[in-house]
Amino acid sequence: MLRQKRNDKGNGRAAMFNPFKKSQPPEVPIAIRDTLFGDQPLEQWPPGNRSSDAFPWSAFVAARNHLAAGKVSEAIACWREVTVAPGLESRHYAQAWHFLRQQGQTAPPEVAKTLLGVVIEVGMPKGLDLLAAYPERTARYYNFSGAGVVWEHPDDSLDPFIDALLQSAAGVVAQIGPWDKARPAPPLADHCRLSFLTPSGLHFGQGGLNVLSADPLGGRVLQTGAALMNALITKTQKPKG
Repeated sequence: MLRQKRNDKGNGRAAMFNPFKKSQPPEVPIAIRDTLFGDQPLEQWPPGNRSSDAFPWSAFVAARNHLAAGKVSEAIACWREVTVAPGLESRHYAQAWHFLRQQGQTAPPEVAKTLLGVVIEVGMPKGLDLLAAYPERTARYYNFSGAGVVWEHPDDSLDPFIDALLQSAAGVVAQIGPWDKARPAPPLADHCRLSFLTPSGLHFGQGGLNVLSADPLGGRVLQTGAALMNALITKTQKPKG
């Protein structure tokens, strides 16, 4: 994937991520952005005031307590229990693998490249646009203006759009390796970052919008992402008549 210089200019694709217009728009809060990647700090998954009775929250709390007591192997066992539990939200799997990697545990080859989510970030002149999708067919779109759409899969009407984005993202993950440093700050204006969550860590590609759009792999992710974004926005619009 391409990484471009700071002075790359977009070719108009930014408009695809700018359907909402408000005066003096604020940036998307960093706290919202940080929830999308499955790499929250130990004390934030779950936050201390979150109920921990139900699995997998109970496993994350137990792991945190074990780690605080110096019982690393017990904490690892809790996180591994999460990774093999069926039917969880993908960010739980991403978080469990994130904590395991912090303790020197690596994902086996047969699951290392499993796609757990995709996040598209588009730097706008006045903020950041965010689109995220996950294998359980949930999705989120946050516009730099502060508007947003959260899709928790109330029906299957957006499944084709989410599936298309995930399929294009999986094609990129197969071609690139994981990032071994801290997740980067948001992209600059007129730049885009495509982030892919896996058990082996964050994979990403970034570049100027014009260059990334022309890239065979990145362009397909942007196209399917724009289609999903438009479908999400349509869900918020009242029918005419």
